[in-house]
Amino acid sequence: MSNIALIIAGGSGSRMQQDIPKQFLTVNEKPVIVYTMEAFQRHAEIDAIAVVCLSGWEQVLRAYARQFNIDKLRLIVPGGESGQASIRNGVFALEQEWGADDIVLIHDAIRPMVSQEIISDCLKSTREFGSGIAVIPCAEAMLQTEDGAVSSGSYPRDRLKRTQTPQGFRVGELAALHREALKRGIDQSIASCTLMIELGRQVHFCKGSEKNIKLTTLEDIDIFKALLLAKRSEWLKSDQS
Repeated sequence: MSNIALIIAGGSGSRMQQDIPKQFLTVNEKPVIVYTMEAFQRHAEIDAIAVVCLSGWEQVLRAYARQFNIDKLRLIVPGGESGQASIRNGVFALEQEWGADDIVLIHDAIRPMVSQEIISDCLKSTREFGSGIAVIPCAEAMLQTEDGAVSSGSYPRDRLKRTQTPQGFRVGELAALHREALKRGIDQSIASCTLMIELGRQVHFCKGSEKNIKLTTLEDIDIFKALLLAKRSEWLKSDQS
């Protein structure tokens, strides 16, 4: 049985207001997507990496894979018009190459700090329960609003989880799910876990982390740089001990 990381890098990153898509921005002389691919490259249980890539950036991605020795990269798939379409393109491509019972971990290219522990726990949950959705607790007070400006109601935070990626599934089941969504005209689901729920399925939680940040704004890049600096300090300490 194979475990495949499907990295979603099909977005143009308009919220970052940069000429370069955020997954290809360079931080400390390394592109964001390379940090992400390296996390799965390092993991002993990941057999292959596939990337859903923004049109026009495929050759850049291949060059980065060669430069940074990402030899698990097996497949580059064109992105779609939405996040759901990009994931669907990737899953349908995986279905042609791998078996229905193989595991796919869908992961945002712009979550470069995913840990080995998070990947392991997602694989474990998917093997046991058929799905694994990385989540963290909701620590903030949650307020309900109709107009985005005022609130007169709250929602109990202990009943909420904040989802991240990776999100793990069996290849065959996820492909069937996307076909069902196409038939039913569901085309704007924001994540694989929400698509599962919209189609009446249950999903299982696995380990996430506050450090597993999604690089959406320039402020997130600053946080990422700080986390990299902290990680480097840890390595230096362990080398000296």
